[in-house]
Amino acid sequence: MTDADLVAKKLALIETCVRELRTLCKPADFERDVVQERFAEHTLQIAIQASLDVASHIASDDRLGEPGSNRELFGILSRSGWLPVELAESLARMAGFRNILVHGYAAVNPKLVREVVEKRLGDLLAFVTAIRSRLKE
Repeated sequence: MTDADLVAKKLALIETCVRELRTLCKPADFERDVVQERFAEHTLQIAIQASLDVASHIASDDRLGEPGSNRELFGILSRSGWLPVELAESLARMAGFRNILVHGYAAVNPKLVREVVEKRLGDLLAFVTAIRSRLKE
């Protein structure tokens, strides 16, 4: 059985990260302000990791299957009715982006960080909404 309290804390963390990115982050300054870029990178890393933690917890507790990678966690949730397919695919790409942030596979491209901040934060909030909705059922 999924620990609703643990999941709720992680979902709240995702919301906090998104709110901070939307209110404190200045994506237009990334290429000339390393502090802004690093703030965005680290905050995205935290939010994406929290979504992976939630996905892993649900997959494990509900015995939905064993993922071969973090990216596959969202596909497992999608196949089990927790997430729409399109959202799962977007979150899988974010998991790959998180790997770049964490492991430094070459220099992180500020333009990619900016794109995620400007265009993909809604996917993290959609994840929060989808998980909360399913937990209420």
